[in-house]
Order: sequence, then structure tokens, then C-alpha cells
Amino acid sequence: MTLLKQFTGWATDSNRTPKQMFQRLRCRFLLTYLTVMATVLGMSSIAVYVFFTRSHEQHLNNQLLTLAQAAVPSLNAVKTEGLQSVNQDLPWRELFKRDQSLEWFDANGKILARKGKIFSTLPLKRTNQNIQQQGQIRTLTIAVYSDSQSSVVADSLQRLELEGYIRANESTKEIESAIARLVIGLGVGNAIALIFMAIGAVLLTQQTLEPIEKSFQRLKEFTADASHELRNPLTAISTAIEVMQSHPERVHPSDAKKLVAIASAADQLVSLSEDLLFLARTDAVVAPPAGWKYLYLNEILYNVVELFKPYAQEKGIVLKLQLIPSILVNSEPAQLKRLFANLVDNALKYTITGGSVIISMVQQKRYVVVRVEDNGIGIAPEYLPFVFQRFWRADKARSPQTKGLGLGLAIAQTIAHQHGGKITVSSTLSVGSCFQVYLPTA
Repeated sequence: MTLLKQFTGWATDSNRTPKQMFQRLRCRFLLTYLTVMATVLGMSSIAVYVFFTRSHEQHLNNQLLTLAQAAVPSLNAVKTEGLQSVNQDLPWRELFKRDQSLEWFDANGKILARKGKIFSTLPLKRTNQNIQQQGQIRTLTIAVYSDSQSSVVADSLQRLELEGYIRANESTKEIESAIARLVIGLGVGNAIALIFMAIGAVLLTQQTLEPIEKSFQRLKEFTADASHELRNPLTAISTAIEVMQSHPERVHPSDAKKLVAIASAADQLVSLSEDLLFLARTDAVVAPPAGWKYLYLNEILYNVVELFKPYAQEKGIVLKLQLIPSILVNSEPAQLKRLFANLVDNALKYTITGGSVIISMVQQKRYVVVRVEDNGIGIAPEYLPFVFQRFWRADKARSPQTKGLGLGLAIAQTIAHQHGGKITVSSTLSVGSCFQVYLPTA
């Protein structure tokens, strides 16, 4: 049911035409699909990025540990004879080709010797094993302990005598370069994927909504056809009742009230069929027809007020008019008169005796705003989004004394859309309501 209301646009977005609602629905489907796919791609990319960076960092740490452990046997020789004592043919020497370096420290943390291309300026951390990062240099430091026979790493012999420390350094430029290439590749790949997904989303959205739009169009055509076909039999019924009522002598007194009820129901059905036919034919916002002309808006409002003055006097309601002269609007006179007649009629219906209804005009840039304000029963805040929904009326308005089918505001809104404008409403319970009609000026 909620989805159907979104399709029709009559419940949640009452200020939009069905055509605008379908366009908005397409955008929602498209954005939802792209958001979901972008989220999936983003999470996948993050997972790849995290796995890639961590695996490379672990590989680098393992290389540094291998280099440092390979240099452990040389610590005693460096302490006694210096760096020249180190055998240059040892296998670990080949590792220096990777922008690596080694540093030998004594047990007090004093530098004994260093070999390689890059070195960290970080102070030595005198722990068994630690990893540090300085700019683009990764360092790994291990402590070296000794027993009576040889020097060993401290992992399993922490109670032995500390001989010193060995620190291995290596540049992270290659890793950072690889990560940068990965980020670019993921970005370009995701962008290309989103482009193809967007194309697919447009096609899928079109295929998804096309049957709904066709069904809605068929429903609109059915409403128009049914309303058109109903007018003739309803007119015939009304005519027959009028003929019977014009000859009361032929009608039994007990049937007179029945004829009045039938005539009232027939008039209501005729009005309903005409309203439905009008709405079915004017759901979409169209360009102004050739028959439209420029009119002074104050003249239309004056005629509407004159039309409702007797009704207002009968109910004891003050009908006020505050006009601005010489404001032209491009319109169809009958439709624009119907728009304001529906609003004024609605205001008079729900205003109690002794109240007032004020029709005023305000100029706002290229729009003229017509306010129809009353101090009637008002509308609850939770009902405001539904006031322009077809056949909808608030519970307080659903009484036998209040005539109406709940189409007046929907028709007024449709006419406003046809004229390139809109209607807004504000209301407070037991205080009153204010309908504002925005129309573009000529």
C-alpha cells in the first residue's frame, strides 16, 4: 500500500503531479541502486586495500627481521674489530641492494657501526624487539643475548647477558608506490564499474516502471471513459426527476421525499463524474493552450467573492477581500475561477457562524500569492500531508451536514499545476487554516 501511494503521489507528495512523481520515483530507484552498488564496491575496495597494505607491511617486517637475524653473529666481531671485520661475502649482504641498512649497538645503546644507504634518526628503543616508522623508513630492532658459546636472539633466552642491539632499516617507497598504484587502479575501476552500473540501472528502472506507468495510464483512461459514459444516464435520471417534481399532483405525497433524495444523489453523482473526468484529463502539467489569455487576477477573485456572498451571509460569516489591482496572469478564466471557488467554498464549509474568511493578494518576485484564510475548525498537523489527496477528508469533516466528495482541493491543486504554480497549506486545530496559491505573473 505504501508503495502504491508513492506511485500515485497522492498521499505523501500531494504537491506533485503523477508525471512528476514517476520522474521522482525513477530518480529514487536509480539513486538507491547506485548507492547500494557504490557501497558494495567501496567496501570491497576497502577490504582489498586493507589486505594489500597489511600483507605488504608484514612482508616488509619479515624481511627486516631476516636481515637483523642474519647480522646477529657479526655483533661480537664489530664490537672488537670494527666494521671491516665483517665478511663482505656473507649472503645477507645482498639485501643491501633493496635500500636497506644495518646498525650495530652495544648493550648501552651506543652506536658501534652502520652499513647501508638509509638510516633512521629515531632514538634506539632498548626492548627485545620493536618496529618503528619514520617518514618513509621502517626500522626493526632486536636485542642480542649471549651464553658461554654463542650469541643468540633474546626470544627464548631473556635471562642471559645482553650483548647489544641490531637495527635493520628499509625504505617504504616501493610499498607506498604500490599502494598508490592500487588506489588509482581501484578508483578507475570503480568509476568505470559505476558508469556501466548507471547505464544498467537506467535500463532496469525503465523496465521496472514501464508496466506501472502503463497500468496507471490505463486506469486514468478508464476513469475518464467511465466518467464520460456516466454523465448521460445520470443526466437522464436528473431530467426525469425534474419532470416528475414539476408535476407534484402526479406524485404520491409519501414519494416526494424519496424523489428529493434521488435528485440529490443524482446531482452528487453528476458532480463526481465531472470532477473525475476533469482530473483524469488534466493530471499532467501541460503548456498553456492557445485559448488561454491574460486576465486581471483581482477581477477573478472579486467575481468569486460575489458568488459566495449570499452563502456567507446565510451562515453568518464575514467574507473579506484585500486585492492588489493590475496583476496579470495567463490563464483559462473558468479553471482559475474554479480553483478559488473550491478554496473559498472549503473555507466557508469549515468556518463556524460568526467567523471570517479573508482572501488577500501578495506580490513575491515573479509570483503572486493569493491567501484564503479562515478561523474555522483547522486541520490536525498529522493530516496536513493528505489534504490534497483525492477523496480524503479529515474525520471532523465527515459529517452528513458537510457536503463534498473530497475532490475540491485535489482539483484546485491540479489547476494550480496547470498554470505553473502550486498550493501550500498551514493550519492549527481550532484556530484556522490558510491556503496559499502561487501563480506566475505575466
